[in-house]
Amino acid sequence: MRLLRAAKVDFAILGDDEKCTGDLARRTGNDYLFQMQAAANVETLNARTFKQIVSICPHCVNTLKNEYADFGGVYQVAHHSQLLAQLMESGRLPPVQNSDAAPVAYHDPCYLGRYNGEFDAPRSVLSGAGATVAEMEYSRGQSFCCGSGGGRAFAVEPPDQRVNVIRAKQARATGAAVIGTACPFCLLMLEDGCKTAARQGDDKAPAQQVLDIAEILDQSMHGASTGASL
Repeated sequence: MRLLRAAKVDFAILGDDEKCTGDLARRTGNDYLFQMQAAANVETLNARTFKQIVSICPHCVNTLKNEYADFGGVYQVAHHSQLLAQLMESGRLPPVQNSDAAPVAYHDPCYLGRYNGEFDAPRSVLSGAGATVAEMEYSRGQSFCCGSGGGRAFAVEPPDQRVNVIRAKQARATGAAVIGTACPFCLLMLEDGCKTAARQGDDKAPAQQVLDIAEILDQSMHGASTGASL
């Protein structure tokens, strides 16, 4: 919200009328619940006038953009990385010159990258924030899932086979102290994975910090302490 206000974007939120898009229900096999959610959301959205829907969640973007048309919801949908990159390119959010910025290991969310072909916008935001992107061994179209796709966040896995821990160790191998991502599912999974990877690490280095790209940009513009009221 701070970034949108800084760019003088006219935006609104649904507040209490906002419900889950139903993505997780569909991915885990409860398509009846998904259809109920989709129909209710389309009714809510179609009662309002707007130009574009922006979400921080690639799962929501994928569902709203590619699946809601079957329920009468045809919308222009963008991920927040795409909007922020556009605002920076147009000069409404000037790039930050920050020579002290630490390298950021960027994790490609599956539903933003492989499912919807967006790899460049998040990296443009990080570059505009003054950060150097440290690419992991598996990135872009060959990226490695955080472990939450398809409801895996709720599955029970052997400790040595947890996908989020494997991915966190891949990020750790870059040497970057910060992991940047652009998905709330990835954020939670990598935070947990980094804590476990740090406990398992031989060098006893602290766990990496995991941040959304918008947080990284906000901190570069306003300082690391961004606890002021929105």
